Order: sequence, then C-alpha cells, then structure tokens
Amino acid sequence: MGNDMEISDKLMGIDTAVKRFIKDGSQIALGGFTVVRNPMAVAYEIIRQRIKDLHVVCHSHGQALDVLIGAGCVKRLEIAYGGNGRYAPTCIRFKKAIQQGDIEFEDYSNYQMSLRFLAGALNIPFIPTKSGLGSDLLTHEGFSEDIRKQKKVARKKLSVMQNPFSEEEDNVVLLPALNPDIALIHVQYVGEDGTVRIKGLTFADIEQAKSADVVIVTCEEIVPRSFIRMDPDQNSLPPFFVDAIVKIPYGAHPTGCYGFYDYDPKHLNYYKNIAGDDGRFKEYLNEWVYGVRTHEEYLNKIGADMLMKIKANPVLGYAVGLDRK
Repeated sequence: MGNDMEISDKLMGIDTAVKRFIKDGSQIALGGFTVVRNPMAVAYEIIRQRIKDLHVVCHSHGQALDVLIGAGCVKRLEIAYGGNGRYAPTCIRFKKAIQQGDIEFEDYSNYQMSLRFLAGALNIPFIPTKSGLGSDLLTHEGFSEDIRKQKKVARKKLSVMQNPFSEEEDNVVLLPALNPDIALIHVQYVGEDGTVRIKGLTFADIEQAKSADVVIVTCEEIVPRSFIRMDPDQNSLPPFFVDAIVKIPYGAHPTGCYGFYDYDPKHLNYYKNIAGDDGRFKEYLNEWVYGVRTHEEYLNKIGADMLMKIKANPVLGYAVGLDRK
C-alpha cells in the first residue's frame, strides 16, 4: 500500500473520527494550550455525540477543556492548569466543577505533566525529576483509593525515593507515565503522505501524540509532499503515528492557530460573560454546538468580518491591530 492510499484511509469527517475512536469513558489527551491551538472542532463534536465519562489528561488547557466539562462530558481530570488568559485566569466551568465536586481531579505542575507524557512516549513506566520537591504537590492527592483502582489511573500520584546513584541524601520524585487512549491535536499542516507539521510552540502535543494509542489530527491545510519535504526539521510527527486526519479550517476557533488566525476576543469575551450562569451556558451550547450542523455553518455564524479581523499576518504569525480587550 502506497503513501497516497494510507492517507486516503485516514482522511475522514470530524463526525466519523469521533464516532470511530472516542467512546464513553475514554482517556483523552487535549493538545494546545489555554487560547492556542485547542482541538475545538473535535470538542464540539464530542459534545454533539453526547459522549460522557471522559478521563481528560493535559498539561495545561483552556477553552476546549472548559466546554467539555461544562457540557457534562468529563468525569475525571489530570492537569496542571486550566485558563483562558485574560478572559478567564481560571477556566469558568472548570472552576465551578471543581468547587462543586462534579468531577474527579488530580493536579500536577506543568513540568510534571509534560514529563508524564514524555515517559509514556518513551514507553517507560515512570520518570524521575526534582520538580515538586518542597511543594504541596507531594502532600496533597485528589484521587481516592477507589478511583486509583480504575483503569488508566496510576496506583499512586507519585513516589519519592533516594537517588540510588548518590551516597548523599538526594531525593527524587518518580512520576507515573501517561498513555492515553486518544490524543487530539490541531495543527497547521498535514502532508499528503500524512506527515504532521506544527508551527510555533508545540507545548506537549508531540509527547502526547507519541504516548497515545490513537491520534486524531485536525488541520488547517493538507499540503503537497514537496512542501512538507522542505525544511524537514520543521515536521513534528511521521505518518505512522496518525490514525485520523480531518481537514477543518479554523478548527481551533475561538482559540488561535499561529500563522493562520489569532484567538477571537469577541467570542472569548462573550463566553466569559455567560459561562458562569448555568442557564446561559446551556443556551450557549444550544446556539454554538448543538444548533450548528456543520463546520461551514459555524464559520458563517462567526461571520466573514470577524474571520478577517483575526486572520494572521503571514510573517508575524498573529493578527496585527486586533482589539483584544
């Protein structure tokens, strides 16, 4: 089977990708960061298909995490931080769910979560670090003993031990590896051979993809092999890591995608003002998720004027002159 046939087998619509790979109770890793490259199109489709009891793992996240929690799709969460920058220093539905005890929750530092994905990518059961020593991260656990008996949950949050290679007192923290069922990432380019290219900061996306059993990639463009072969050091993942490819321009909206579009301040401000109210948040889901049958309808709802305002300068990578207030 040639490369062209391989990518044709992986190309599919967003509804098919979610239905085929994501089930009730799946452990999913969300790519992106706060208001950058969130896999929003996938998150919306998960909500439309009313998938529930998800176990979400991510180093830090924002809008996609918040709408998934608000829609009742998330049962369990392992994360360092959830926020939408200036629009929500702590994600609104995320914060509310934690305060009300609606989801099971375990916290690590940003670096610790990144290391856990790295351990999964390296196929090792745990990874040592100095990160967290002297902090309350070592003394406070979010998961109960019963939760720790569940599939895909580490038997311990972490373990502290003496460095076996040092004769002096020298503690290290051992962190359990993460191997999620599915990693969801949004990227700028996928080559016609299936090669993935992320422009700008990659956060923990590459480690998440390499640690996962299944990888769903949504992208802005599918480009010729000749393009993806230029500057090969810019490529992020080889084709054999990817299980589903969905071409869906503006698939990260209202978060940004470096080089293509900025985050949408109008939408994020609107969300900030309504997300704390249960009734208004339900109306938001009905309007922006359940009430939108296709991605084209979603883009039409945003409007051409706003899409042009957030369009990135191709050299700078962000929208010049955008009112971010």
